[in-house]
Amino acid sequence: MPKDTLTITDNRTGKTYEVPIENGCIRTPDLRQIKTGSDDFGLMGYDPAFLNTANCKSAITFIDGDKGILEYRGYPIEQLAEKSNFLEVAYLLLKGELPTEKELEVFTNLVTHHTYVHENVKSFMDGFRYDAHPMSMLGSTVAALSGFYPDAKNIRDERSREIQITRLIAKMPTIAAFSYRHTMGLPYVYPSNELSYVANFLTMMKHIGGAYKVHPVLEKALDVLFILHADHEQNCSTTSVRTVGSSQVDPYSAVAAGVGALYGPLHGGANEAVLRMLRDIGHVSKIPEFIKQVKGGEGEKKLMGFGHRVYKSYDPRAKVIKRVADEVFEVTGKNPLLDIALELERIALEDEYFVKRKLYPNVDFYSGLIYEAMGFQAEMFPVLFAIPRTVGWCAQWEEMVTDNEQKIARPRQIYTGATRRDYVAREKRTGGQK
Repeated sequence: MPKDTLTITDNRTGKTYEVPIENGCIRTPDLRQIKTGSDDFGLMGYDPAFLNTANCKSAITFIDGDKGILEYRGYPIEQLAEKSNFLEVAYLLLKGELPTEKELEVFTNLVTHHTYVHENVKSFMDGFRYDAHPMSMLGSTVAALSGFYPDAKNIRDERSREIQITRLIAKMPTIAAFSYRHTMGLPYVYPSNELSYVANFLTMMKHIGGAYKVHPVLEKALDVLFILHADHEQNCSTTSVRTVGSSQVDPYSAVAAGVGALYGPLHGGANEAVLRMLRDIGHVSKIPEFIKQVKGGEGEKKLMGFGHRVYKSYDPRAKVIKRVADEVFEVTGKNPLLDIALELERIALEDEYFVKRKLYPNVDFYSGLIYEAMGFQAEMFPVLFAIPRTVGWCAQWEEMVTDNEQKIARPRQIYTGATRRDYVAREKRTGGQK
């Protein structure tokens, strides 16, 4: 009968070791027993960017990149995007099950009545320059919330965690909208308890005098986009939240780390890069030449919005977003870049070069077009990402806090610097001394 173990022979010493396999993984601390001598630290794994290292066990999000599957708590993302709303999905990610009508009503009411921020938070935000990036304002203000809610440090208290998570989910759209209004030189618009989560955010963003009503198609579209972005397993920002949170800091500080990671162009700025690429192409007739340059590695030409670290087939979120894009453009008018995007996708999906490399459209390929059509500036794109991802960050943070196997994150390193050497007096040093 086969055993769930891995047999390793160390050719340096000739010794053989048997390492247990659990959930398709070995525990890398088990490699420590593999040594060349008593003074040897033991074998380690070397894995830059965690390409093949699991840092946790999680029951929140399942991804099968080869098959193009994304599930929240077992529910396919396509079903949730079609049949659910964002706060229902938020409840699912946080609690593990879809809510009953009563549970959803209570949860929605809690979130709705925590959307206001302390007036001193406004004063804090007013200290930023007029041209501060909205993500910079968002991350700094979220971190500052720990000073407004000192009880947040009680992370071992279940009720305290629930309160802080509710506050974060509720206040994130308010802070995001205030960040935008600050950069635009517009007065802040306070939240309304009468509106849905998404409609409230859009109103705080867009309302300028007189009556303002959110178009239901745009409200639904952003709600779907929020669902698609709510969580995505152990990506850069989620790993940042878990790593910082492992020090047992309050959730505001941990989530602020996630915002910081999302600020980076390789994470939250990917859809803006797609728009830049489409504008650089300029016209459908220029796509063949662009494809030729990408395949030939000419200059810095890259096919943005295609390929993914996890997905090796069509990103399931991209399929949903493509449908949403059609609905949005019926209201806003077609984005002139859409024809370029559609033709670029068609050609790339038929080209052996890209198919062989499994470069399929990802969630960023169409989301920027939708955001732009809805009137959002590119600087707001990562902010629109951060609002829904706050739910995933909070769910992952709480799972980490309650996981008894988790300790403060402290990766190992491979030292490649100088060997031990003696101090040389300043007057005796020569340039480039080794």
